[in-house]
Amino acid sequence: MVVAGLSMLLGAVCVQASEENVVIGDIEMPAVDSSMAFKQVEKKVGKWEGKMTQGLTGAVIDVSYEWRVTSGGNTITETLVEDGVEMLTTYSDKNGELVVQHYCALGTEPIFRVSRVSESELSLALDESASDLHAEHESFVTSMQWAMQGADGDSMLFTNTIMLDGQMTENTALLTRVE
Repeated sequence: MVVAGLSMLLGAVCVQASEENVVIGDIEMPAVDSSMAFKQVEKKVGKWEGKMTQGLTGAVIDVSYEWRVTSGGNTITETLVEDGVEMLTTYSDKNGELVVQHYCALGTEPIFRVSRVSESELSLALDESASDLHAEHESFVTSMQWAMQGADGDSMLFTNTIMLDGQMTENTALLTRVE
């Protein structure tokens, strides 16, 4: 009960802090108006765990995700661990649009754009104009989707598609907020 109360208090402090302008030294940073897609990613801030089913083999692996707000509220980092392998994804707005870059264990760094956003879902598609990736000789993530589930928003379904050695495959994970 104490942990839950502390967690709620910290969440309230984070919300309060994000509503105030950031000050570095004596300089107040300009206020930033975040896109709807960025605000959707903010709902995920915290730690999540679950199981992922790999579409290619059917293997079920442990996964964990942690989203953190950084850069004075202008960027969200996602540290994800799939079967013990850590990766990083960044989310930030550029000219009012969410830009997502994934630093993948496949050795590629695809960049994504928003293909759909709603109050409960965020879908991303590979931005081919910003990602010079070729299925003939590279493996890379091609899309990602999160669908929040339940009234409390403490579970979500994550799906991604990957071009792996020239073959498209899809992975799914059911995640639960743990912190």
